[in-house]
Amino acid sequence: MIFRTREALGFFQFPQLAQRPEIRHAIFTRLGGCSQGPCQGLNLGFGCGDDHAAVAANRQLAVRAAGGGALVCLHQTHGTAIFSFSRDDAQCQSPESPAPLADGAVTDVPGRLLLIQVADCQSVMLYDPRCRVVANVHCGWRGSVANILGRAVGVMQERFGCHPETIMAGIGPSLGPCCAEFVNYRSEIPEKFWGYRVGRDHFDFWSLSRDQLRAAGLPEAQIECSQMCSRCNPHLFFSYRRARHTGRFAAVIGIAEA
Repeated sequence: MIFRTREALGFFQFPQLAQRPEIRHAIFTRLGGCSQGPCQGLNLGFGCGDDHAAVAANRQLAVRAAGGGALVCLHQTHGTAIFSFSRDDAQCQSPESPAPLADGAVTDVPGRLLLIQVADCQSVMLYDPRCRVVANVHCGWRGSVANILGRAVGVMQERFGCHPETIMAGIGPSLGPCCAEFVNYRSEIPEKFWGYRVGRDHFDFWSLSRDQLRAAGLPEAQIECSQMCSRCNPHLFFSYRRARHTGRFAAVIGIAEA
């Protein structure tokens, strides 16, 4: 991962995606920002009990640090719905539009920054350089077992004509196998996923996401994983597993305006 600072904020980028000047992407840390208390730093989530004005200011800082654009935010539900919009219906996605109930977004519209907020779940970015289509997916354990990543790749194929073999992917900081503990996994996680169990009751969801992307047709060489555990790095990331009452860090990706 490449670490950068801009607008007094710290963020990471995936090396392969960073080589594509036609897109903007960033995985923001909690470094910088206006929030105080349990959400101290760059909290980008409105639903954390933080001051509304501080979150709004944080989002403005994040947009500038990412290179500009209009944020497209989702009302994340830990489901599998994928929201997509194209150049033909881009007028429906103004900054004043209500947040769609979805856990993934796909677009080919320049100037829109797809935002996923997390505090231990994965943000998974997708980009097809041939079709110039981007996606951002909120992938917690419920989304993982329902294969939301496969659904996102399917939307890219069906609506935008993408080919999986040209898609690039980045799996963001989240709970690693060191901290993804599921003491009730026998009742929560289907048995077909128990092969990803590490030790007694921890799971390697990074490997699961990689395997699901490969099953959807992405080449192994085009899948990057941060391998950064959010719970193990509280100085960098908000972690619900560690702190419960905490903020949300976020990942954004979008196509640059010409």
